[in-house]
Amino acid sequence: QLQASGGGLVQAGGSLRLSCAASGRIFGINSMRWYRQAPGKQRELVASITSGGTTDYADSLKGRFTISRDNAKNTVYLQMNSLKPEDTAVYYCNFLLYTATLWGQGTLVTVSS
Repeated sequence: QLQASGGGLVQAGGSLRLSCAASGRIFGINSMRWYRQAPGKQRELVASITSGGTTDYADSLKGRFTISRDNAKNTVYLQMNSLKPEDTAVYYCNFLLYTATLWGQGTLVTVSS
């Protein structure tokens, strides 16, 4: 199971750091990802990082969000800076394994104007 944390209420321009850790030992993690789903919208991919450390971001978020991982801890992070009200959403972590896909329960990020 994945446990996401770090969400909360922040003013526009502020920062938050999300974390997602796996409970128990997990092998064969191909990539780790963050998705988000805003009210009334489809879930979208925010960022991803491969086992080798290659990162990718949604075009609209490049320069503000940074994904990183700690392989030893099976943990992925999402540093979010210069937050905007349109970043308000439930953020979900996702581990893509070679044999399965794991989802976290989601953590709510609310950005006030």
